Amino acid sequence: MSQLVPRRILPVLVLSQFAGTSLWFAVNAVMPDLQRAWGLNESAVGLLTSAVQLGFVVGTLVFALAMLADRFVPTRVFLICSLLGAAVNALVLVADGSLAWLLACRFGVGFLLAGIYPVGMKIAASWYRQGLGAAMGVLIGALVLGTALPHGLRALAGEAAGTGSWQLVIIGVSLLAAAGGVAMALLVPPNPDAARGAKITPRALGLIWSDRRLRASVFGYFGHMWELYAFIVLVPLICATRLAGQALSAASFAVIAAGFVGCVVGGMLVRRMGSARVAGAQLAISASCCVLAPVMLVAPAALFFAWLLVWGATVAGDSPQFSTLTAQNAPPAVVGSVLTFTNCIGFAISIVSIELFVRASTLWPLANVLPLLAAGPVLGLAMLRPLLVEKRG
Repeated sequence: MSQLVPRRILPVLVLSQFAGTSLWFAVNAVMPDLQRAWGLNESAVGLLTSAVQLGFVVGTLVFALAMLADRFVPTRVFLICSLLGAAVNALVLVADGSLAWLLACRFGVGFLLAGIYPVGMKIAASWYRQGLGAAMGVLIGALVLGTALPHGLRALAGEAAGTGSWQLVIIGVSLLAAAGGVAMALLVPPNPDAARGAKITPRALGLIWSDRRLRASVFGYFGHMWELYAFIVLVPLICATRLAGQALSAASFAVIAAGFVGCVVGGMLVRRMGSARVAGAQLAISASCCVLAPVMLVAPAALFFAWLLVWGATVAGDSPQFSTLTAQNAPPAVVGSVLTFTNCIGFAISIVSIELFVRASTLWPLANVLPLLAAGPVLGLAMLRPLLVEKRG
């Protein structure tokens, strides 16, 4: 019962998830510094982000197939992966301009994030069987804040050091991730009533396509993933059309962190609207933001930043609802398998979109590139339609 859950559990889960997932885009936040110091080309940011995503896909499959979070205490898995992730992230400090070394570090961080993000969600699910939707909104919101944090640290490091020292950002993120793992291990005990996960079964792949309602939620998520991570990677480029230096980092942090608001507000609206309608509304708004890019890129500053904040809130705000819908629509016996395969395919899609849009942004103006992001949410809306037209019970 949710009322018996110790009050500290959710805050510690949120803060630990926030700390651990700050590893995700640590290098992206300091790419301008690395490009100046090491002469990395413009496409390097796409390659490095894709390396993290690929590492996460591989790590998710390995962790799920080996059932590591079931064979060992989940909070200890979270701790070990947080400490190792912090260490691998810090190895960037000795890369000395080697793109191959950076790619290896980013892949390693992505692999270890599979023991942080999904395992953190598993720990939350073990404690919050009732009201998981609301907890999911806050937890995925914490992931979004963690994603944005390195940009905020870069802005602060610039003020503190006077030079925008990228080393301070990398060290700060690593220390924070390690602290999050320690907090999880010390303050969140295992739930003695937690159910053991089922083995991963390939049968779930067939169900993703053959089950009408499951197909709607999963393919809606795929459309969302086409847009989400490509947008996050492109945010600094978009903000750079108006800002530079510390102001650019601060604006990038604010735009990405707006997704926390979208996740939390979406979770609050679920009881009134239902997860499908909340996800559909946010898909529609983010698609509109994509299409409006040519106009907004030349709009007055106030309108430009309002557009970006709305886009940042809605591009990420539907994430908790897709997780909830997929978990609700999958048969109970294979829900773990469905979620694992869905996440892996979704992150694989993000690798393709990141590579396409980062390379496109080096060849064509953003006004021509950004509207193409709308293909994802538009397809997602079309696939989600069976759930949108259902009458709520």
